[in-house]
Amino acid sequence: MKKGLVISTSPTRFAAVSHDGDLAHAFRSAAAFGYDGVELAVRNPNSLDPAAIRQLAGEYKLAIPAIGTGQAFGEEGLNLTDPAKTVREAAIERLKAQTAFAAELNAAVIIGLIRGRGSDDPERDQAYLLENLAEVAGNAAVMDVKLLIEPINRYETRLVNTVADGMALIRQLNTNHVLLLLDTFHMNIEEPSICGSIVKALPLLGHVHFADSNRRFPGAGHIDFPAVAATLDAVGYQDYISMEMLPWPDAEQSAREAIQYLNQIFNYQLQGMQS
Repeated sequence: MKKGLVISTSPTRFAAVSHDGDLAHAFRSAAAFGYDGVELAVRNPNSLDPAAIRQLAGEYKLAIPAIGTGQAFGEEGLNLTDPAKTVREAAIERLKAQTAFAAELNAAVIIGLIRGRGSDDPERDQAYLLENLAEVAGNAAVMDVKLLIEPINRYETRLVNTVADGMALIRQLNTNHVLLLLDTFHMNIEEPSICGSIVKALPLLGHVHFADSNRRFPGAGHIDFPAVAATLDAVGYQDYISMEMLPWPDAEQSAREAIQYLNQIFNYQLQGMQS
């Protein structure tokens, strides 16, 4: 199983990522802890040099599995379902820029809160979401970049809360360039069974985020991660599991605790399968 760590390329109000102002240090630390890749939370890709990031990734032998886009919403309010057409159009253009940036890094693009929080007009929200995601997905297909729809809990958005919601949206888009991102923190709130929903999502499963029930590192809350690990093994998932968690008590300790716990539970599952 490939293990990733989510880091931010700029200061952010979103608490569940780390940013220390020094990307080289973040890459170096992730490699030293034993991560296979770093998932980058990117507000505006035009402020970054993809060649420099590729060089860092090569130096520390790290892949970049995905680009997070939520900061464009959190810091600037850009979203695909805003009542204002200018905001929706700006969100589309930002996602196209994110997609071009991701293409340079062989990464996928995450559709999280940039979809918006929803309003009291759910039919209009769904129409905007489908129309604008279709445009973004068409652009991603041209660049051969995958989009990852992340179901997010009801306290953060009214749009796409469950695995079933995400699967229904992807099927409406009718493209093989859009997959699901499953996040255990959100699943713990919305899914009747995290493991059952992983099995259900398998045909469209493209990426996984781990955080515990309190959004701290896995093992710091009450989610049954050994069962989750066993389910991912059972369905044959071999791609990235990225740690998107609060940097508690600090970024380095949480990153260290997370990978130690992952190595423990996945090694246990592997030994169990071999015995």
